[in-house]
Amino acid sequence: MLNNKTVAVVIPAYNESSQIETVLNGIPDFVDRVIIIDDCSSDNTVEKVNKFLINNSTELKISSIIKNKVQSTPYNKANLELRKKAIEEQNYFTPSICLNNDSEKSRFILIKHKYNAGVGAAISTGYKWCKDHDIDCSAVMAGDGQMDPSELLSICKPVIENGVDYVKGNRLIHPSAWIIIPKIRFFGNSILSILTKVASGYWHISDTQTGYTAISKHAINSIPLYKIYKRYGMPNDLLIKLNIAFCTVREVKIKPIYEIGESSKLKVLNVSLPILFLLIKGFVKRLWVKYLFRDFHPLFILYNVAFLTFVADAYFIYHLLLNFLTPNSKTPTDYLIIFIFLTISGFQSLLFAMWMDIQNNSHLRK
Repeated sequence: MLNNKTVAVVIPAYNESSQIETVLNGIPDFVDRVIIIDDCSSDNTVEKVNKFLINNSTELKISSIIKNKVQSTPYNKANLELRKKAIEEQNYFTPSICLNNDSEKSRFILIKHKYNAGVGAAISTGYKWCKDHDIDCSAVMAGDGQMDPSELLSICKPVIENGVDYVKGNRLIHPSAWIIIPKIRFFGNSILSILTKVASGYWHISDTQTGYTAISKHAINSIPLYKIYKRYGMPNDLLIKLNIAFCTVREVKIKPIYEIGESSKLKVLNVSLPILFLLIKGFVKRLWVKYLFRDFHPLFILYNVAFLTFVADAYFIYHLLLNFLTPNSKTPTDYLIIFIFLTISGFQSLLFAMWMDIQNNSHLRK
Protein backbone atom coordinates (compact mmCIF):
# COMPACT_ATOMS: atom_id res chain seq x y z
CA MET A 1 0.00 0.00 0.00
CA LEU A 2 0.91 3.64 -0.47
CA ASN A 3 -0.72 6.15 1.90
CA ASN A 4 -3.30 3.49 2.83
CA LYS A 5 -4.32 3.10 -0.82
CA THR A 6 -4.16 -0.18 -2.70
CA VAL A 7 -1.72 -0.56 -5.59
CA ALA A 8 -1.80 -3.23 -8.29
CA VAL A 9 0.52 -3.93 -11.21
CA VAL A 10 -0.83 -5.37 -14.45
CA ILE A 11 1.77 -7.38 -16.41
CA PRO A 12 0.76 -8.35 -19.97
CA ALA A 13 2.85 -11.32 -21.08
CA TYR A 14 3.20 -13.14 -24.37
CA ASN A 15 6.07 -15.63 -24.73
CA GLU A 16 8.08 -13.97 -21.95
CA SER A 17 9.48 -17.13 -20.33
CA SER A 18 13.05 -15.79 -20.40
CA GLN A 19 12.29 -12.66 -18.35
CA ILE A 20 9.01 -13.11 -16.47
CA GLU A 21 10.60 -14.49 -13.27
CA THR A 22 13.07 -11.59 -13.15
CA VAL A 23 10.21 -9.11 -13.57
CA LEU A 24 8.12 -10.73 -10.81
CA ASN A 25 11.08 -10.90 -8.41
CA GLY A 26 11.66 -7.16 -8.90
CA ILE A 27 8.14 -6.03 -7.89
CA PRO A 28 8.43 -3.58 -4.94
CA ASP A 29 6.93 -4.46 -1.56
CA PHE A 30 4.36 -1.64 -1.62
CA VAL A 31 2.48 -3.38 -4.45
CA ASP A 32 -0.55 -5.26 -3.07
CA ARG A 33 -1.47 -7.28 -6.14
CA VAL A 34 0.34 -8.31 -9.32
CA ILE A 35 -1.98 -9.43 -12.14
CA ILE A 36 -0.15 -11.38 -14.82
CA ILE A 37 -2.21 -11.65 -18.01
CA ASP A 38 -0.87 -14.42 -20.23
CA ASP A 39 -2.05 -13.70 -23.77
CA CYS A 40 -2.11 -17.38 -24.77
CA SER A 41 1.69 -17.81 -24.90
CA SER A 42 3.11 -20.67 -26.94
CA ASP A 43 6.16 -21.10 -24.70
CA ASN A 44 6.32 -22.05 -21.00
CA THR A 45 5.49 -18.61 -19.60
CA VAL A 46 2.47 -19.98 -17.69
CA GLU A 47 4.50 -22.83 -16.19
CA LYS A 48 7.18 -20.42 -14.95
CA VAL A 49 4.59 -18.10 -13.41
CA ASN A 50 2.76 -21.02 -11.77
CA LYS A 51 6.05 -22.14 -10.25
CA PHE A 52 6.61 -18.64 -8.94
CA LEU A 53 3.10 -18.48 -7.41
CA ILE A 54 3.96 -21.11 -4.79
CA ASN A 55 4.36 -19.56 -1.32
CA ASN A 56 3.33 -16.10 -2.51
CA SER A 57 0.21 -15.50 -0.43
CA THR A 58 -0.58 -12.34 1.55
CA GLU A 59 -2.53 -11.35 4.65
CA LEU A 60 -4.32 -8.57 2.76
CA LYS A 61 -7.55 -10.04 1.44
CA ILE A 62 -9.03 -8.23 -1.54
CA SER A 63 -12.48 -9.40 -2.65
CA SER A 64 -14.39 -8.51 -5.79
CA ILE A 65 -16.89 -5.73 -5.15
CA ILE A 66 -19.07 -7.29 -7.83
CA LYS A 67 -19.81 -10.18 -5.46
CA ASN A 68 -20.99 -7.90 -2.66
CA LYS A 69 -24.74 -7.79 -2.26
CA VAL A 70 -26.31 -4.34 -2.43
CA GLN A 71 -29.80 -3.71 -1.12
CA SER A 72 -32.06 -1.81 -3.47
CA THR A 73 -33.45 1.51 -2.26
CA PRO A 74 -35.37 4.31 -4.01
CA TYR A 75 -32.16 6.37 -4.09
CA ASN A 76 -29.52 3.98 -5.44
CA LYS A 77 -31.15 2.77 -8.65
CA ALA A 78 -28.52 4.54 -10.77
CA ASN A 79 -25.68 2.81 -8.87
CA LEU A 80 -27.42 -0.54 -9.22
CA GLU A 81 -27.71 -0.06 -12.97
CA LEU A 82 -23.99 0.74 -13.19
CA ARG A 83 -23.25 -2.36 -11.14
CA LYS A 84 -25.43 -4.46 -13.46
CA LYS A 85 -23.62 -3.03 -16.47
CA ALA A 86 -20.23 -3.85 -14.90
CA ILE A 87 -21.31 -7.48 -14.52
CA GLU A 88 -22.70 -7.72 -18.05
CA GLU A 89 -19.67 -6.10 -19.69
CA GLN A 90 -17.51 -9.08 -18.70
CA ASN A 91 -18.92 -10.79 -21.80
CA TYR A 92 -17.23 -8.18 -24.02
CA PHE A 93 -13.71 -8.89 -22.75
CA THR A 94 -11.38 -11.55 -24.13
CA PRO A 95 -12.41 -14.93 -22.65
CA SER A 96 -9.99 -15.87 -19.88
CA ILE A 97 -9.53 -18.07 -16.83
CA CYS A 98 -7.91 -17.35 -13.46
CA LEU A 99 -5.38 -20.06 -12.58
CA ASN A 100 -5.08 -19.24 -8.86
CA ASN A 101 -6.53 -21.49 -6.19
CA ASP A 102 -7.31 -18.54 -3.92
CA SER A 103 -7.15 -15.28 -5.84
CA GLU A 104 -8.42 -13.22 -2.90
CA LYS A 105 -5.32 -13.93 -0.82
CA SER A 106 -2.75 -14.50 -3.57
CA ARG A 107 -0.47 -11.54 -4.13
CA PHE A 108 0.28 -12.74 -7.66
CA ILE A 109 -2.79 -13.40 -9.83
CA LEU A 110 -2.37 -15.38 -13.05
CA ILE A 111 -5.07 -14.94 -15.70
CA LYS A 112 -4.76 -16.75 -19.02
CA HIS A 113 -6.49 -15.66 -22.22
CA LYS A 114 -8.12 -18.50 -24.14
CA TYR A 115 -6.69 -17.10 -27.38
CA ASN A 116 -4.14 -14.47 -28.37
CA ALA A 117 -5.89 -11.10 -28.50
CA GLY A 118 -3.07 -8.55 -28.29
CA VAL A 119 -1.30 -6.49 -25.65
CA GLY A 120 -4.15 -3.97 -25.42
CA ALA A 121 -6.64 -6.76 -24.71
CA ALA A 122 -4.34 -8.16 -22.00
CA ILE A 123 -4.10 -4.77 -20.29
CA SER A 124 -7.88 -4.33 -20.52
CA THR A 125 -8.36 -7.69 -18.79
CA GLY A 126 -5.98 -6.58 -16.03
CA TYR A 127 -7.77 -3.24 -15.69
CA LYS A 128 -11.08 -5.08 -15.41
CA TRP A 129 -9.73 -7.12 -12.49
CA CYS A 130 -8.53 -3.93 -10.79
CA LYS A 131 -11.89 -2.25 -11.38
CA ASP A 132 -13.83 -5.18 -9.95
CA HIS A 133 -11.58 -5.25 -6.88
CA ASP A 134 -11.70 -1.49 -6.26
CA ILE A 135 -7.93 -0.93 -6.62
CA ASP A 136 -6.90 2.69 -6.05
CA CYS A 137 -3.89 2.75 -8.38
CA SER A 138 -3.30 0.29 -11.24
CA ALA A 139 0.12 0.35 -12.92
CA VAL A 140 1.21 -1.45 -16.08
CA MET A 141 4.65 -3.04 -16.43
CA ALA A 142 5.68 -5.16 -19.41
CA GLY A 143 6.74 -8.76 -18.88
CA ASP A 144 9.82 -8.45 -21.12
CA GLY A 145 12.09 -6.88 -18.51
CA GLN A 146 12.42 -3.56 -20.34
CA MET A 147 10.92 -1.50 -17.51
CA ASP A 148 12.85 -0.80 -14.31
CA PRO A 149 10.82 -1.85 -11.20
CA SER A 150 12.67 0.75 -9.13
CA GLU A 151 10.89 3.49 -11.13
CA LEU A 152 7.44 2.14 -10.26
CA LEU A 153 7.18 4.35 -7.18
CA SER A 154 7.67 7.53 -9.24
CA ILE A 155 4.99 6.30 -11.66
CA CYS A 156 2.43 5.60 -8.91
CA LYS A 157 3.08 8.53 -6.58
CA PRO A 158 1.29 11.22 -8.65
CA VAL A 159 -1.84 9.04 -8.69
CA ILE A 160 -1.72 8.30 -4.96
CA GLU A 161 -0.50 11.64 -3.59
CA ASN A 162 -1.59 14.24 -6.15
CA GLY A 163 -4.82 12.77 -7.51
CA VAL A 164 -3.58 12.54 -11.10
CA ASP A 165 -5.80 10.26 -13.17
CA TYR A 166 -3.17 8.84 -15.51
CA VAL A 167 0.64 8.86 -15.39
CA LYS A 168 2.94 7.91 -18.26
CA GLY A 169 6.66 7.33 -18.24
CA ASN A 170 8.63 9.46 -20.69
CA ARG A 171 11.77 7.91 -22.17
CA LEU A 172 12.38 10.59 -24.80
CA ILE A 173 13.37 13.29 -22.28
CA HIS A 174 15.97 11.09 -20.58
CA PRO A 175 19.57 12.20 -21.39
CA SER A 176 20.40 8.74 -22.76
CA ALA A 177 17.36 8.50 -25.07
CA TRP A 178 19.16 9.36 -28.31
CA ILE A 179 21.93 6.88 -27.48
CA ILE A 180 19.88 3.94 -26.19
CA ILE A 181 16.72 4.01 -28.31
CA PRO A 182 17.17 2.65 -31.86
CA LYS A 183 16.95 5.55 -34.31
CA ILE A 184 14.00 4.13 -36.26
CA ARG A 185 12.15 3.67 -32.96
CA PHE A 186 13.01 7.18 -31.79
CA PHE A 187 11.80 8.68 -35.07
CA GLY A 188 8.65 6.52 -35.17
CA ASN A 189 7.76 7.29 -31.54
CA SER A 190 8.28 11.01 -32.09
CA ILE A 191 6.00 11.11 -35.15
CA LEU A 192 3.28 9.07 -33.44
CA SER A 193 3.55 11.27 -30.35
CA ILE A 194 3.00 14.42 -32.42
CA LEU A 195 -0.04 12.90 -34.13
CA THR A 196 -1.39 11.66 -30.80
CA LYS A 197 -1.10 15.15 -29.32
CA VAL A 198 -3.52 16.39 -31.96
CA ALA A 199 -5.84 13.39 -31.78
CA SER A 200 -6.03 13.11 -27.99
CA GLY A 201 -5.91 16.77 -26.92
CA TYR A 202 -3.06 16.08 -24.47
CA TRP A 203 -0.64 18.51 -26.09
CA HIS A 204 1.92 18.22 -23.28
CA ILE A 205 2.49 14.46 -23.73
CA SER A 206 5.68 13.72 -25.69
CA ASP A 207 6.15 9.92 -25.32
CA THR A 208 2.77 8.45 -26.11
CA GLN A 209 4.02 4.93 -26.94
CA THR A 210 5.55 3.99 -23.59
CA GLY A 211 3.68 1.26 -21.74
CA TYR A 212 4.96 2.11 -18.25
CA THR A 213 1.88 3.77 -16.77
CA ALA A 214 -0.39 4.11 -13.74
CA ILE A 215 -4.10 4.86 -13.74
CA SER A 216 -6.47 5.91 -10.95
CA LYS A 217 -9.67 4.20 -9.85
CA HIS A 218 -11.61 7.24 -11.05
CA ALA A 219 -10.15 6.99 -14.56
CA ILE A 220 -10.74 3.24 -14.82
CA ASN A 221 -14.38 3.77 -13.91
CA SER A 222 -14.74 6.64 -16.42
CA ILE A 223 -13.94 4.77 -19.63
CA PRO A 224 -15.34 1.65 -21.36
CA LEU A 225 -12.46 -0.77 -20.79
CA TYR A 226 -13.72 -3.39 -23.21
CA LYS A 227 -13.63 -0.84 -26.07
CA ILE A 228 -9.92 -0.12 -25.69
CA TYR A 229 -7.92 -0.97 -28.82
CA LYS A 230 -6.61 -4.51 -28.47
CA ARG A 231 -3.24 -4.20 -30.20
CA TYR A 232 -0.21 -1.90 -30.04
CA GLY A 233 -2.26 1.25 -30.59
CA MET A 234 -3.77 0.82 -27.14
CA PRO A 235 -1.80 3.71 -25.48
CA ASN A 236 -2.97 6.12 -28.19
CA ASP A 237 -6.59 5.00 -28.02
CA LEU A 238 -6.60 5.14 -24.22
CA LEU A 239 -5.40 8.75 -24.22
CA ILE A 240 -8.27 9.76 -26.51
CA LYS A 241 -10.81 8.02 -24.27
CA LEU A 242 -9.30 9.64 -21.16
CA ASN A 243 -9.53 13.08 -22.73
CA ILE A 244 -13.20 12.58 -23.59
CA ALA A 245 -13.69 11.64 -19.91
CA PHE A 246 -11.86 14.84 -18.76
CA CYS A 247 -9.08 12.91 -16.99
CA THR A 248 -5.81 14.56 -15.94
CA VAL A 249 -2.52 13.22 -17.31
CA ARG A 250 1.10 13.68 -16.24
CA GLU A 251 4.45 12.42 -17.53
CA VAL A 252 7.44 11.39 -15.40
CA LYS A 253 10.96 10.81 -16.65
CA ILE A 254 12.07 7.18 -16.94
CA LYS A 255 15.16 5.66 -18.49
CA PRO A 256 14.92 3.81 -21.81
CA ILE A 257 15.82 0.11 -21.60
CA TYR A 258 16.44 -2.04 -24.66
CA GLU A 259 18.08 -5.36 -25.54
CA ILE A 260 17.23 -7.10 -22.28
CA GLY A 261 16.13 -10.70 -22.75
CA GLU A 262 14.20 -11.10 -25.98
CA SER A 263 14.06 -8.25 -28.46
CA SER A 264 10.84 -6.28 -28.60
CA LYS A 265 8.15 -7.78 -30.82
CA LEU A 266 6.97 -4.37 -31.99
CA LYS A 267 7.59 -3.58 -35.66
CA VAL A 268 7.16 0.17 -36.10
CA LEU A 269 6.37 0.11 -39.82
CA ASN A 270 3.80 -2.69 -39.41
CA VAL A 271 1.77 -0.90 -36.75
CA SER A 272 2.11 2.72 -37.88
CA LEU A 273 -0.65 2.65 -40.53
CA PRO A 274 -3.30 0.99 -38.30
CA ILE A 275 -2.45 3.45 -35.51
CA LEU A 276 -2.76 6.36 -37.97
CA PHE A 277 -6.30 5.29 -38.90
CA LEU A 278 -7.04 4.76 -35.20
CA LEU A 279 -5.90 8.32 -34.42
CA ILE A 280 -8.01 9.84 -37.21
CA LYS A 281 -11.08 7.95 -36.02
CA GLY A 282 -10.42 8.89 -32.39
CA PHE A 283 -9.83 12.55 -33.24
CA VAL A 284 -13.15 12.81 -35.08
CA LYS A 285 -14.96 11.10 -32.20
CA ARG A 286 -13.33 13.42 -29.64
CA LEU A 287 -14.45 16.50 -31.57
CA TRP A 288 -18.04 15.35 -31.93
CA VAL A 289 -18.49 13.98 -28.40
CA LYS A 290 -16.56 16.58 -26.43
CA TYR A 291 -17.09 19.75 -28.45
CA LEU A 292 -20.53 19.25 -29.93
CA PHE A 293 -22.68 16.80 -28.00
CA ARG A 294 -21.44 17.49 -24.45
CA ASP A 295 -20.47 21.13 -24.61
CA PHE A 296 -20.41 23.13 -27.83
CA HIS A 297 -17.14 24.89 -28.61
CA PRO A 298 -16.18 27.09 -31.62
CA LEU A 299 -13.11 24.94 -32.29
CA PHE A 300 -15.46 22.25 -33.60
CA ILE A 301 -16.48 24.63 -36.40
CA LEU A 302 -12.91 25.80 -37.02
CA TYR A 303 -11.51 22.27 -37.35
CA ASN A 304 -14.29 21.37 -39.80
CA VAL A 305 -13.84 24.59 -41.77
CA ALA A 306 -10.12 23.82 -42.08
CA PHE A 307 -10.87 20.29 -43.28
CA LEU A 308 -13.47 21.40 -45.86
CA THR A 309 -11.18 24.18 -47.05
CA PHE A 310 -8.31 21.78 -47.71
CA VAL A 311 -10.67 19.40 -49.50
CA ALA A 312 -11.78 22.26 -51.77
CA ASP A 313 -8.12 23.20 -52.21
CA ALA A 314 -7.46 19.80 -53.76
CA TYR A 315 -9.85 20.61 -56.61
CA PHE A 316 -8.05 23.83 -57.48
CA ILE A 317 -4.60 22.25 -57.08
CA TYR A 318 -5.61 19.60 -59.61
CA HIS A 319 -6.70 22.17 -62.21
CA LEU A 320 -3.70 24.43 -61.60
CA LEU A 321 -1.30 21.51 -62.05
CA LEU A 322 -3.19 20.37 -65.12
CA ASN A 323 -2.83 23.82 -66.68
CA PHE A 324 0.81 24.03 -65.68
CA LEU A 325 1.64 20.69 -67.31
CA THR A 326 -0.35 21.40 -70.47
CA PRO A 327 1.78 23.05 -73.19
CA ASN A 328 0.82 26.58 -74.24
CA SER A 329 -1.90 26.79 -71.56
CA LYS A 330 -2.49 29.84 -69.41
CA THR A 331 -3.07 29.56 -65.67
CA PRO A 332 -6.56 30.90 -64.81
CA THR A 333 -6.11 33.92 -62.56
CA ASP A 334 -9.39 33.34 -60.73
CA TYR A 335 -8.41 29.75 -59.85
CA LEU A 336 -5.06 30.95 -58.50
CA ILE A 337 -6.69 33.66 -56.35
CA ILE A 338 -9.27 31.23 -54.96
CA PHE A 339 -6.54 28.67 -54.22
CA ILE A 340 -4.43 31.22 -52.30
CA PHE A 341 -7.48 32.46 -50.38
CA LEU A 342 -8.59 28.95 -49.41
CA THR A 343 -5.08 27.93 -48.36
CA ILE A 344 -4.62 30.96 -46.10
CA SER A 345 -8.13 30.59 -44.66
CA GLY A 346 -7.61 26.87 -44.05
CA PHE A 347 -4.36 27.35 -42.18
CA GLN A 348 -5.81 30.20 -40.13
CA SER A 349 -8.80 28.07 -39.12
CA LEU A 350 -6.54 25.13 -38.29
CA LEU A 351 -4.14 27.19 -36.16
CA PHE A 352 -6.98 28.92 -34.27
CA ALA A 353 -8.65 25.55 -33.66
CA MET A 354 -5.39 24.03 -32.35
CA TRP A 355 -4.79 27.06 -30.11
CA MET A 356 -8.30 26.78 -28.67
CA ASP A 357 -7.83 23.03 -28.20
CA ILE A 358 -4.60 23.60 -26.27
CA GLN A 359 -6.23 26.22 -24.04
CA ASN A 360 -9.34 24.13 -23.44
CA ASN A 361 -7.28 21.11 -22.33
CA SER A 362 -4.68 22.97 -20.28
CA HIS A 363 -6.49 22.13 -17.01
CA LEU A 364 -5.96 18.41 -17.72
CA ARG A 365 -2.21 18.92 -17.34
CA LYS A 366 -1.72 18.26 -13.64
